[in-house]
Amino acid sequence: MYDVIVVGLGPAGATVAADLGRAGLSVLALEWKPIPRYKVCGGGLSARIDALLDPGYRDLIEATTHTVRFQHPHAHPFHLRSSEPIAYMVMRDRFDAHLARKAQEAGVRVHDGERVLDVREEADAVEVITTQHRYLGKVVIGADGAGGIVARSLFPGHRGRMMSGFEGEISALDYPRLQAGEIVFDLGAVRNGYAWVFPKTRGLSVGAAEFQGKGKTARQAYDAFLESEPTLVGLPSPCRRGHALPLYGGQPEPPLVTRRAMLVGDAAHLVDPLFGEGIYYAVLSGKMAARAAAKYLRGEAEDLQPYEADIAHEIYPEFQVAARMAWYLYTFPQPFLWMIDRLPGMIERYADVLKGRETYRSFYAKARGEAKAALGTLLSPWQQRNSAKIPESNALK
Repeated sequence: MYDVIVVGLGPAGATVAADLGRAGLSVLALEWKPIPRYKVCGGGLSARIDALLDPGYRDLIEATTHTVRFQHPHAHPFHLRSSEPIAYMVMRDRFDAHLARKAQEAGVRVHDGERVLDVREEADAVEVITTQHRYLGKVVIGADGAGGIVARSLFPGHRGRMMSGFEGEISALDYPRLQAGEIVFDLGAVRNGYAWVFPKTRGLSVGAAEFQGKGKTARQAYDAFLESEPTLVGLPSPCRRGHALPLYGGQPEPPLVTRRAMLVGDAAHLVDPLFGEGIYYAVLSGKMAARAAAKYLRGEAEDLQPYEADIAHEIYPEFQVAARMAWYLYTFPQPFLWMIDRLPGMIERYADVLKGRETYRSFYAKARGEAKAALGTLLSPWQQRNSAKIPESNALK
């Protein structure tokens, strides 16, 4: 019997497995695809990931972002620039394989190419049945993404908000319309979402995702963005791959623990509702889960509830603020761009969120006064014409 069985070896699963292995626990990690494997993902890491990962991951960085270009077809584009890194670009196959190797080096037994078929929680153990074997563990951790088998088996009724995204990789060694260290966020390409262009060593990652509404417009928006975005003119068209975005869905938050199970990363719907960042929160939740599981297995805690308490204390309040900001951004993209273009101090503070110097909460506390004044000035004529009322849950308060 293993102390812990981890299902899924993305950033969340590899992180929790490695930390538990370093803690001296016996860990089995199961990944249904052979490693390395392609993962539909833009591969953007906010610079704050430096505080969570071993410096060795930097060898996987394909591009370092110092400039973010925000654009909308009905507004002037503006640039967020920083002398320090804002974000890093990676290819998920190489990045995830690196994290899996770190887990193996920590003593974790890694089985890739082995798919989990069922998970059963008993009074004294968890049974995990795969295509090849049957395993027993004292604790199981679901890190198998949106709609994973652990959540479906052990968390009945676990239904978070799912939105849609599409992404593709363009092979091109030269893309002269994109400056070095620059990424593109187009806030008008997708209704209730955005499209992006991320540079990589051998090309570009291009995508579109929806963050509000019914999640049915991203496919058409992706195709249209490929044809209209000047950065992509003359470059080969990529294959289109769809993926689900398990965004944080607001209160009431679904349970993340049972007696012997935990959900982390995408499986726990720990994806930022503002811009869809998931890797940072996958790694962070993996570390939180490892800490809680180690204490429980050593008899230092009665159960796994401290993990859920940590998520509720550290991550959910951040997502609640991010969700409020997302509502404004995707409901009023032009006024939002107008506002932040005229308030440079605000966008600089947001860069500090990505660098880990500010949280969403501290950023919002400092910015809400000037944001409320700017938005009130700009939206007053629109509200008078349309008799619109901003929902109280989204009010700048």
